[in-house]
Amino acid sequence: MFLPQEIIRKKRDGQTLGEAEIGFLITGLVDGRVTGMQAAAFAMAVFLNGMNRDEAVALTRAMTRSGTVMNWDSLALPGPVLDKHSTGGVGDLVSLILAPAVAACGGFVPMISGRGLGHTGGTLDKLESIPGYSTRPDPAQLGRTVREIGTAIIGQTEDLAPADKRLYAIRDVTATVESIPLITASILSKKLAAGLAGLVMDVKTGSGAFMASLEKSRALAESIVAVANGAGLKTTALITDMNQPLAPAAGNAVEVMNAIQNLTGVREDRRLLDVTIALGGEMLATGGLAASPEEGRGRIATAIESGKAAEIFGQMVAALGGPSDLMAKPEAHLAAAPLVRPVLAGEAGHVTRIDTRAIGLAVVAMGGGRTRAEDAIDHAVGLTDLAELGTTVERNTPLALVHARSDAQFEAAARTIRAAYAIGDGPAPEDPLIAERITVSA
Repeated sequence: MFLPQEIIRKKRDGQTLGEAEIGFLITGLVDGRVTGMQAAAFAMAVFLNGMNRDEAVALTRAMTRSGTVMNWDSLALPGPVLDKHSTGGVGDLVSLILAPAVAACGGFVPMISGRGLGHTGGTLDKLESIPGYSTRPDPAQLGRTVREIGTAIIGQTEDLAPADKRLYAIRDVTATVESIPLITASILSKKLAAGLAGLVMDVKTGSGAFMASLEKSRALAESIVAVANGAGLKTTALITDMNQPLAPAAGNAVEVMNAIQNLTGVREDRRLLDVTIALGGEMLATGGLAASPEEGRGRIATAIESGKAAEIFGQMVAALGGPSDLMAKPEAHLAAAPLVRPVLAGEAGHVTRIDTRAIGLAVVAMGGGRTRAEDAIDHAVGLTDLAELGTTVERNTPLALVHARSDAQFEAAARTIRAAYAIGDGPAPEDPLIAERITVSA
């Protein structure tokens, strides 16, 4: 029998916790034997003193076991169950293209996604801009969709890693969110509970990422890869650039529209597609569906270019309650803002810097994100045609199109966007789109 305060004292003093001690704390957090105050003290002790790999693995496993662990064996799927997770960014609509593309290549992708957090958009918020789409299907509908179509992008159920939900709420109000061991366990407990055979992490770095520096992004990626593999989940990670929006769109309905246009070949946003294809190549290699990430990238690119990924996305939407003709007539179903107006550059030159976080916050301020958990989302508002780094602009060249509800809303967004874009004479810094690849041997 353990005493919570003695376990907290041990970690407070920089000692290593055993698996049973960590398991006791996490089980107690769910069943009430450990109070919120004690969990807060534990989180702060971890924040200050860290955890070694074995401790982080034990924490991740304990949080995974705190609720239901999904098992896909009964479906007798003829391919591996795979997923991707992003640490969050602006214009990051990769999941909407990647999940159906991997399914087109023989993988099965029950992607459990989240809502927007801070300045970043959430995949669930995007999908809920599709009328009728259910992010919480019943187990039978979920299983049928995954088996027959190959993918279902859904939300976390209440019984999936409930310890994570409780501990995150405590971390959110105790300034312990940024702890790498706690971030690692939070992400991976949900992924392990989803019953995956393989995972690929997209760890963002730059002005629009939670980890703004490459050093911090690398530390997080290495932690996730080490702990995931230590817990039995084959995982690799790519560190990708977020010094500008990944797609030239930020919002909910506007990002779904952008995804559909890229899936159907109406447009080709290379930064978005290149990251999607790279992550997909890693997923296929991780799942044994390609001999190497390079071969996997070729297969993912073909799935998108052939229209097969678009077909699967449309089938998934219809199977989960959305319109059957979304791919053919997206404008008939996706909400549109009543006012669409350009934000003009005030001087000539080149785009030398973008405060990507500010771009995301402009969307939040218009109602496209939340400042409180209970806030409703306005799916119609957002930004499109965002100018990229290095773009040559003249005075009065559009930097973005604002999709707004009112003149006042547009003006507020326009002020933020103008301040977020730096226009200068010199070239923009050339940050690599994919900075590093992290594997278990790193």
